[in-house]
Amino acid sequence: MNRSLVFVLALAACGGAAQTQTQSVSLPTPQPSASIASVALPIAPSELDAPVPIATSDAAWGDRAAPVTIVEFADFQCPYCAKAASTIELIEQDYGPHKLRVVFKHMPLKFHPEARPCADAAATVLGLGGNDAFWTFYTLAFHNQTQLGADSYYAWAKQAGVDARAFHDALTSNRFKSWVDDDLDAAEKVGVNGTPAFFVNGISLSGAQPEEKFKAVIDAELAASAARRDQGVKALDNYVVATKANFTKPVDEDEEPDDVTTYKVPVGTSPALGPSTALVTIVEFSDFQCPYCKKVEPTLQQVRAAYGNDVRIVFKHEPLPFHPRAEPAAEVALEALAEKGNAGFWAAHDALFASQPALDDPDLEKVATDLKLDLAKVRSAIATHKYKRALDDDADVADDFKASGTPHFFINGQRLVGAQPLAKFKQIIDDKLAKARALVAAGTKPESVYAEVTKDGKGPPGPQSLTFTTNAPTKGPAGARVTIVEFSDFQCPFCKRAEDTLADVLKAYPTQVRIQWRHFPLRQYHAQAELAAEASVEAYKQRGNDAFWKLHDALYAHQGDPDGLERAKIEGYAQGVGVDVSRLRAALDTASHASAVDADMKVAQANDVSGTPSFFVGAGVPTAGVAWSGYPLQGAQPLSKFRRAIDKALGAHP
Repeated sequence: MNRSLVFVLALAACGGAAQTQTQSVSLPTPQPSASIASVALPIAPSELDAPVPIATSDAAWGDRAAPVTIVEFADFQCPYCAKAASTIELIEQDYGPHKLRVVFKHMPLKFHPEARPCADAAATVLGLGGNDAFWTFYTLAFHNQTQLGADSYYAWAKQAGVDARAFHDALTSNRFKSWVDDDLDAAEKVGVNGTPAFFVNGISLSGAQPEEKFKAVIDAELAASAARRDQGVKALDNYVVATKANFTKPVDEDEEPDDVTTYKVPVGTSPALGPSTALVTIVEFSDFQCPYCKKVEPTLQQVRAAYGNDVRIVFKHEPLPFHPRAEPAAEVALEALAEKGNAGFWAAHDALFASQPALDDPDLEKVATDLKLDLAKVRSAIATHKYKRALDDDADVADDFKASGTPHFFINGQRLVGAQPLAKFKQIIDDKLAKARALVAAGTKPESVYAEVTKDGKGPPGPQSLTFTTNAPTKGPAGARVTIVEFSDFQCPFCKRAEDTLADVLKAYPTQVRIQWRHFPLRQYHAQAELAAEASVEAYKQRGNDAFWKLHDALYAHQGDPDGLERAKIEGYAQGVGVDVSRLRAALDTASHASAVDADMKVAQANDVSGTPSFFVGAGVPTAGVAWSGYPLQGAQPLSKFRRAIDKALGAHP
């Protein structure tokens, strides 16, 4: 079945006002041809004994003979699990049920009060209705996460096709409770202590990782599974064999070695709690809707109580995109800052975290009223996104220093991730405090300590220098001031997805930006990418930019077809854009353009490119034999990330 069918409606419900009952969503009846259950095979008993066990009671999407299996441990009330669910849906679309199987295991966390009730309800839906019913419930639960509760569970079970009376009887009698308990036991066995957690053929991936991270592991495992098949491993035995080879217990976060790098994180004009003469500065990236950010607040209060004026806490906003009420709450805090200064901001900060998870418009207006803010200005700030630029500036700093989740801290420049216990903060603070006191004793003014200890720290990534040996196709105005060099692969689904974003870039910068294509076929994973790359080089050689980009569009348009990138098809696309096919065949037969493709790949690899798509954004245009510099961007990034790199290249934000 299509697990994305309720995405748009459910997303709207998450962003609206709180409701006592779930919004009704009409689901079409899945057609037999679309049902994953129709291609799935039973789970083998032997998989229960795999290092990451799979039970017959687990929900599974995809074919058991698929060469790659993702086992997902998740909590229906965890916002990071909701974010990861959307990523998994995209990955399923990219790979399909014959290459990828996804197995779900419950791990309801104790501090999420609705997590266990929702898990029990989902297990009941699975037990009564099977896989298709479970994945419908799963989608509704994650995309309506603000509406978890008994009324919703009954409504979602009904929408999943489960009889209401049977659901009630099974749920109230705890008929399927043991399935959730078994998953919790499995989580403990494999060393999972937080959500979401994934095992890709036994390889651990923790947290809401980006698509590119999953893709890299999946592609490697597809190749490894093919090698095992060649060695005689049967498809139905592949999972057990792979996990025995790959599995190692995840390292407990508390046991990971500290990142002792010093980072030069700017304080700027951000709100601060504590004097500028404090010897230790904690820069905090936070989100008012993040439950972990709220969880760490009492710890930060303990830090302030223990160290007094020796510690300063600097707050930077990082409203995460999957928290729809985080940005409106941040607007309220910044309006409080504008109206009542630093003290007003921290009063709003405390009130917003106290209100969480109630952060809908009436809740925010109550916070504003209690703080005696101008309610009309607060409403206007929320409606017009008045402080978006300030929020974007903080998000850019977070991006510069890879603070990709919240809460995220830098203590005199040393990174500390997550809602850590007081002892972890004290360990770093005590070390930094001793060093700061030594600096003061040697003559450094207290207000200069932070600048002194971070002056040689690691700053944001700068542009990298690339020197190409060949020229390449370009798209966009000849006089453009900025070039985006794109390293791409015609068989890569993420590269195809990035093309829409690049089209938006050219619309946003119609006179200032051009795109230059460079080849990076992932030969180990994409068997047809090399041939497509060489064909496009011949198209460019024969008929220039116009033929190259038309062939480029045809290759991506047919990327997902069963034979879309077979040689006969490529030759047909090329002929359709005016390429002399006899010359093309000669070029492909002799691999005469392999060296040109290799030349691009060597430049990419010399600049730490290991996957596609990858981009460099810089001033001017790269030409053969001339060094050129560009800011790196990895993966299918959103338009906002390109805007920032382009603005840097244009000199708007040095």
